[in-house]
Amino acid sequence: MTALPPAFLAAPIAHRALHDRAAGRPENSLAAVRAAVAAGYGIEIDIQPSADGVPMVFHDADLARLTGAAGAVSARPAAELSELPLLGGDEGIPTLEAVLETVAGRVPILIEIKDQDGALGRDVGALERAVAKVLGDYDGDVALMSFNPHSVIALAEAAPDRPRGLTTCAFEAENWPGLPAATRETLRGIPDYDRAGACFISHRWSDLARPRVAELKAQGAAVLCWTVHDEAEEAQAREVAQNITFEGYAPSAP
Repeated sequence: MTALPPAFLAAPIAHRALHDRAAGRPENSLAAVRAAVAAGYGIEIDIQPSADGVPMVFHDADLARLTGAAGAVSARPAAELSELPLLGGDEGIPTLEAVLETVAGRVPILIEIKDQDGALGRDVGALERAVAKVLGDYDGDVALMSFNPHSVIALAEAAPDRPRGLTTCAFEAENWPGLPAATRETLRGIPDYDRAGACFISHRWSDLARPRVAELKAQGAAVLCWTVHDEAEEAQAREVAQNITFEGYAPSAP
C-alpha cells in the first residue's frame, strides 16, 4: 500500500476542478484546471474512456449535459472528443494527458475512474490500465479512486505504486436506482478497503457519521469527503474528514 501524500490533506480539493460555467470554466475543463492551479487548490477530476481507449477527463457517460451533443463519450474517438466544445467554454474535452501537462506537479490531482461495468461489478480493467499508462513517470502528487471496488483492485495491478482509495457513500436507492438492494447494502459497509490495498476513502460529507468511517479512520485510513457547497457544510464535514472536495464557493486552507 502506498500512503496518500500529505498534499491531499492540505489545501481543499476543487471538485471537477475550479469550475464556473458562467465564468467560462466548465467542469473538468482545462480552464477550470488552470484556475485551480492558480488558486493553489488540489484538483479532483473524472475519467471516461474514448472509443479508442484514451482516458478523457469527463464526468458523465453521456455527452448531452456537458456538450449538447448526443451519444456516449465511449462512442467517439479521442481526437473528435478533444474538438467537441464544452458548454460554457471555448475548449474541447481534455485528455488526462493534457491535464497532467497543465498541472505539471504544481498541485495534487485526485482522479476518479468512472464505473465501466454498469453495476459496480467485475467487468473492468481496460480503463484502469490506460490511466496507469498515461500516468507513466509523472512525478506530481496523484491519487486514484473509484466507487467500484473492482476498479480499485484493477488499479492495484496496473499502478501498484500510486495511492488509491474508495469513493464511498450510503448508496441510497434513490441515488443508485440501477444497483440491487443487496449490492447497495454490501457496498455501504465498505468491505473491500483492505482487499483493494486502499489508503483513503472519499466519503459523502453528509454521511460521515457512519460508524464504518470512524472505524477506518481509527485504523489509519485518510478520510476525504465529497462534495461540500458552503462554509456550514465544510464545518460539519471537517469534524470527521481530514480534507474536503468542494464546489460553488471559495474555502480557505485549514
